[in-house]
Amino acid sequence: MKKVVVIDGTRTPFLKSGTEYMDLLSYQLGQFAISGLLKKTGIDPKSVDRVILGTVISNVKTSNVAREAALTAGIPYTTPCSTVTQACISANQAISSGVEQILAGQADIVIAGGTDCTSDAPILFNKPMRKKLFNAQKLKGFGDTLKFVTSLRLKDFVPDAPAIAEYTTGKTMGVDCDILAAKYSVAREDQDKFALRSHTLAQKAIDDGILAQEITEVALPPKFATIKQDNGIRVGKYEKLASLKPAFVKPHGTLTAANSSFLTDGAAVVLLMSEDKAKELGLKPKAYIHNYTFTGSDLKEELLLGPTYAISKVLKRANLELKDMDVVELHEAFAGQVLANIKCLASDEFAKEKLGRDKAVGEVNMDKLNIHGGSLAIGHPFGATGARLVTTVANRLQRENGKYGLLAACAAGAHGHAMILERYPN
Repeated sequence: MKKVVVIDGTRTPFLKSGTEYMDLLSYQLGQFAISGLLKKTGIDPKSVDRVILGTVISNVKTSNVAREAALTAGIPYTTPCSTVTQACISANQAISSGVEQILAGQADIVIAGGTDCTSDAPILFNKPMRKKLFNAQKLKGFGDTLKFVTSLRLKDFVPDAPAIAEYTTGKTMGVDCDILAAKYSVAREDQDKFALRSHTLAQKAIDDGILAQEITEVALPPKFATIKQDNGIRVGKYEKLASLKPAFVKPHGTLTAANSSFLTDGAAVVLLMSEDKAKELGLKPKAYIHNYTFTGSDLKEELLLGPTYAISKVLKRANLELKDMDVVELHEAFAGQVLANIKCLASDEFAKEKLGRDKAVGEVNMDKLNIHGGSLAIGHPFGATGARLVTTVANRLQRENGKYGLLAACAAGAHGHAMILERYPN
């Protein structure tokens, strides 16, 4: 059977929204990432059969953001490009779609990943104003124009600001996670300690030059000063984190700004191809795509438990166990979300009631989990994180000489994703 391999991956530095990427559009971040991948791998842009990017915050001017990102990065116009969206696992969906294109014989070489610029979130007029503006397209003459102008009211100019909330339930993800943490008795102290762990490990990964291996430097006009690393990593004292007030459920919630991921701008991509094509081109892959899955669960009770459902399912599909995983990378939307999923994975009761298993999926070995930090510290551009996770797992497998690597993430809509990579042999 045809096998799909990860050749390599790269990403832009992930920056807090409202900082250096403030004046950019998502496609430009995607352009930087794709250009960096082409340079890093030496792949001929003309040989790329498809470009697939995930995104969440769509700009109406670049609705197929993959196309603009690819063209400006030097991919020829003859290469078809498509954009997908599935909340925080959009890049995961893009990568999975790329794998399926290769397995189906529709492509040999695919660039897949994602991009998002939360600094460029579209601010809309409210619905009444949008209706007036839509009808204004039919205006004829001065009389109609005057009638339209005099119909406007001050309230028409109040913006319809975007909200990170579940459309079906109306609750923000932070509120959902606060409820989840309470339900599974995830203490505030444990959340703060986990957040501190993420920042501390990420800073060490910077100091050791590990994160630099997956980052493409970015230089922005007019000064073209080079941006080399993520800017959200903060190593402080536990007492400082413990002093922060709840951010979502006040006054008794356990989620704060410090133990929740922050709004982030960035892009990440990976180079996928069939193993046969890699051999033909003389390229050394880093990992096989061994298996993957997507899941959906109850939006009211299990919005952020997608990783548990997806990990259980992908391990069954692969006929493997959690203890077989040498590398584990979980997306850190919130410290409480990660810790709640770890508890559910280790619970016999949850396994029997929810997963159709006789016993727990297993204990997550913390010595294998996110050892270079995670989204709490590195950042989380909604459409790009999945490609960062794939790159990190592939690099870790090679560096640590492991066999299997697991990555998983939650997403709005109560979705989950998990993927198993297998180290490509030396």
